[in-house]
Amino acid sequence: MRIWNAIRNRLSPQSNTISVSPTSTQSPTDLGPMHHVNDYWLQLQESDIDQGLHRLVVGGMWEEMGPLQFEFLRAQGLKPHHTLLDVGCGSLRGGIHFVPYLDTGNYYGLDINASLIDAGKRELAAINALSKEPHLLVDDQFRFSRFGAQVDYALAISVFSHLYVNHIQRCLIEMKKVLKNDGVFYATFFVAPHPLHLDDIHHQPGGVVSHFDQDPFHYALSEIEAMAASVGFRAEHISTWQHPRNQQMIAFRHA
Repeated sequence: MRIWNAIRNRLSPQSNTISVSPTSTQSPTDLGPMHHVNDYWLQLQESDIDQGLHRLVVGGMWEEMGPLQFEFLRAQGLKPHHTLLDVGCGSLRGGIHFVPYLDTGNYYGLDINASLIDAGKRELAAINALSKEPHLLVDDQFRFSRFGAQVDYALAISVFSHLYVNHIQRCLIEMKKVLKNDGVFYATFFVAPHPLHLDDIHHQPGGVVSHFDQDPFHYALSEIEAMAASVGFRAEHISTWQHPRNQQMIAFRHA
């Protein structure tokens, strides 16, 4: 279970005194179509959340990445009256910034991992933001229509870098159903220099190694554009985005 070992190593590389104890006894094949890709779906125990491990499962960099995505969307025009869909919201690393900023009921967060959603509720309670009535949903097939709302903005930080093409296309298909005609969906990728790039890529800054056919994945811009076109979106590379692990930002809009 690679993700749990990574968490242990980040906390204490020379020690096993910190342990993560996922509660699920199900195998990926017992669950949904995305559970076999990595271990992100495994559930944290209450004691794990008490130790703050939910902040590491979502990639760490809690104090850096939350404000970064918040300020990015504000620069792109996000206002309190807008509706926002946070795809792969996890334990609300970004949500704790978006929920207080947006008008009541305008934040929608979806994640595959119920324990991370529970941890996110704790984070919101700690800043007295539950009164803003965020909509939080556990779903493993990107069924955004379950919210019953149309959104102005959507965001997926470090989600597509962990998914195969068909999973990304599933997300885009479902996004097309809920994104307003003038809305925009921002998502990050590890970008390859050309299509079908079989070799590993060492990304700087951050030192992450991405792969052609295992998590974390990389895709060429032309491949991302083809995914977008296949569902009726157009894709645009946003060069002003600066990610500390070299993920690139793509904007998806209705074609």
